[in-house]
Amino acid sequence: MKTIVAAAALNSVVALGLIAIAVPVQAAVPCEDMLKDMRAAKASAKLSGADMKKVEELETKAVERCNADDDARADKFLTEAMQIIGK
Repeated sequence: MKTIVAAAALNSVVALGLIAIAVPVQAAVPCEDMLKDMRAAKASAKLSGADMKKVEELETKAVERCNADDDARADKFLTEAMQIIGK
């Protein structure tokens, strides 16, 4: 009975086109490189105190994640910081 149910479930998934396909994921940029770019942009940015504080908080989080070899999350924080800076 379990085999029939499993086969029916598989047929439903196939019919709906829900089969997972391996798609290459874009590799994260090395956080050290992105951090260097963000710091250069921050140095020349004219930001309000509140925006600068937010950028510095994101930078701190990014450095923490970078030190933990979590480049993808570090890049996420640095991307947010760059958006605030306007880059």
